[in-house]
Amino acid sequence: MPDHTVVVTGGSGYIAGFLIRQLVAEGWRVHATVRSLDKEAALRTQLAVDNARLHLFAAELQSDTGWAEAMAGCSHVAHVASPVPAGPRQAPGELIGPARDGALRALRFARAAGVRRFVMTSSVSAVAYGRRDAHGDQTFTEADWTNPERSDISAYAKGKTLAERAAREWVAREATPDFEFCSICPSVVFGPLWSRDNRSSVSIIGRLLDGGVSATPDLGFGVVDVRDAADLHVRALRAPGVAGERFIASGRYVKLREMADLLRAELGDQAHKVTTRNAPDWLVRVSALFSAEARVAALELGVVRHLDASHAKAVLGWQTRPAERSIVDCARSLLELGLART
Repeated sequence: MPDHTVVVTGGSGYIAGFLIRQLVAEGWRVHATVRSLDKEAALRTQLAVDNARLHLFAAELQSDTGWAEAMAGCSHVAHVASPVPAGPRQAPGELIGPARDGALRALRFARAAGVRRFVMTSSVSAVAYGRRDAHGDQTFTEADWTNPERSDISAYAKGKTLAERAAREWVAREATPDFEFCSICPSVVFGPLWSRDNRSSVSIIGRLLDGGVSATPDLGFGVVDVRDAADLHVRALRAPGVAGERFIASGRYVKLREMADLLRAELGDQAHKVTTRNAPDWLVRVSALFSAEARVAALELGVVRHLDASHAKAVLGWQTRPAERSIVDCARSLLELGLART
């Protein structure tokens, strides 16, 4: 869609960086929001796109400042910005409120600016968690929703669920008939890094390489490549007839044991710290008595969540790279940037 202008919120984020690159390459003009313009020059250097097509605006999820300017003259929005969990002990209010309020703020300013298409980045955390029947293999589609009232879900999952629910309720109540909204729900995002600041998104691979995981518990997650997640956002921005849609962005489910074995096989000596040991379930459960991180892991033992992305493939023609490539590319990128100690 050449000559269209799109707002990408959270422009310094992992998915957003690849999204901006693809949009500019396809001829879009991009208004990217960042929390501060102090590092604008460095960000432009890292993104390495046509600067004439990229404009940066300072705007935060919890303040009205800067949003009207960022939205001015735009026809599309990719709302990617969201609070990132700092750890299992982070206060829920630091994630839940900003995620929900930020989405509603972006929607209000988008409507005021005459935006026609709004694509929200949600998460499979809003799809596949908080279920009482969580055991063994399960398959989830876009019709499924996480139960935010359950006490055994993370603050991140609760925040993502409430934010997407609130956004959909706002659209049903407040949006004009020509305002189109859809959401994308990525799984765990791996692939190459475009910035050293993206490391939190891929921390599990860094910890495997560093030897920070001494033994792998019996758990895993769906994997999606960051480049494919960005591509799905672009497809949702430009495809006709996606109002109200919800798209899962995920490849196959991968267990930590498989990830560790893959890294050792593909990286040789660079992966010499990657564990060869498995953590028995009983040990994880005992550790959960003393560790917040282990408590989260204990809830996932033996649960396999398959995430069905056939809807995105059928409606938008989306495809994914093999999970193995995403994992190895991510590890090599961490090593090249000096973000993993071997």
